[in-house]
Amino acid sequence: MPKINGNEIRPGNVLEHNGGLWAAVKVDHVKPGKGGAFAQVEMKNLRNGSKLNERFRSADKVERVRLEQKDMQFLFESDGMLNFMDTETFDQVEVSADLLGDRRPFLQDGMTIVVEFYDSEALNATVPQKVTCKIVETEPVVKGQTAANSFKPAILDNGVKVMVPPFVGQDEDIVVNTETMEYAERA
Repeated sequence: MPKINGNEIRPGNVLEHNGGLWAAVKVDHVKPGKGGAFAQVEMKNLRNGSKLNERFRSADKVERVRLEQKDMQFLFESDGMLNFMDTETFDQVEVSADLLGDRRPFLQDGMTIVVEFYDSEALNATVPQKVTCKIVETEPVVKGQTAANSFKPAILDNGVKVMVPPFVGQDEDIVVNTETMEYAERA
């Protein structure tokens, strides 16, 4: 694995540090008036989710890990485990539902997501940025209500609550941005 200097760490990099795999969440490069420059790195453990703040001098060497990304198709869920199929080799993989975190409700049957592997261990999974959902409950459409910044609450078919514009009614399909958990557009 390639070693990089402490000042080359960027957010999103995966590092091997203290015997664990850590994702750099936030990186601040600091040049104090006295002494050498360093990078203050906030890291998240990819295996157990714990956080760590570490200081790396520019002369420090750290192992940068490359995760293998695979497109996987969602098959089914059983006992808190999600079953996926590799779209190229058709191998089936079982991963914990906790891997998706609060994006779990957006996972739909047959959906293709990206799973990141280190060796054969699944460490991260991301659903598509935009997902189409149906509104099952919201206030009725009010004619003439066109205020630019007025939004109303709506409950989607997966149980997630989002704020939608006043012109969107019940039983309509909308597109939701899974990164911000917000309404994006009508489907």
